[in-house]
Amino acid sequence: MKKFLYALICLAALAIWQCGGDTGSKANDKPLAKVYNKTLFLSALEGVVPEGISPEDSTLVVAAYIQRWTHEQLLMYEAERNIPKDLDIDELVRNYRASLVRYNFEEQIIAERLDSIVSEEELVTFYGNNKDQFQLESTILKCLILKIPASDPVNELNKLWNSRNPADETKLKNLARQKATLALLDPEKWYKLDEIAAILPKGTLSSDNVASRKDGNLSDGDFRYYYRVLETAQGKTTAPFDYVREQASRIILHKRKQDLLDRWKEDLYQRELKRENVQILK
Repeated sequence: MKKFLYALICLAALAIWQCGGDTGSKANDKPLAKVYNKTLFLSALEGVVPEGISPEDSTLVVAAYIQRWTHEQLLMYEAERNIPKDLDIDELVRNYRASLVRYNFEEQIIAERLDSIVSEEELVTFYGNNKDQFQLESTILKCLILKIPASDPVNELNKLWNSRNPADETKLKNLARQKATLALLDPEKWYKLDEIAAILPKGTLSSDNVASRKDGNLSDGDFRYYYRVLETAQGKTTAPFDYVREQASRIILHKRKQDLLDRWKEDLYQRELKRENVQILK
């Protein structure tokens, strides 16, 4: 039986491969697999096999498709056989369709009418009035990190790292691109302390010392690490504004969407009520 099935798969794959995906007329359609009263025909595989692949690869693609189909049909058979008697499938389908139609229509209204620009003033005001929503779970920090092989010369790197000349920042970044295994050199980006602590040798930075240990370089034998802590915000405190700016913007836009839809629905209701298309029957 297995040999017969394999031969059938090969023939099906070869037919598709030779015809470039054209499975011919329905009258000549070949059954490839059957699960109870469901049959998979050769025509169902049209477009399944990519053009230009070998007969061997075509056979593998077809075999995989047939395996997926038979598994899915068996699952559906068992699912349908075990539908609870009190489950109204038709009602579920109607409700699901209604939710899809409603969702797509609401998205259309939002796309056409929503003002998606959030001003800086609005962000700052919202942040100031809702600081309780922006509490940090753990310590975060702004920092600079470099990790280079311990065998590399460090004279030039030391000079650029310790320089306070803004022109040397670009030179440092260029040198980091050439030599560094890891380079975090954006002074405006916030990181979770746990993420940075995992990069550096164990114990270098922790919640206990991050506020005091601002700058340093050290080696673990294989690599040399440079770190500079620029700013910290402790866990269980209000998150800095620039850390939650995007989150605040998303919250504002979400509220705008809800308000827009609520107003639109109420306007629709009042309009149709006046037209007597809505009637409250007592």
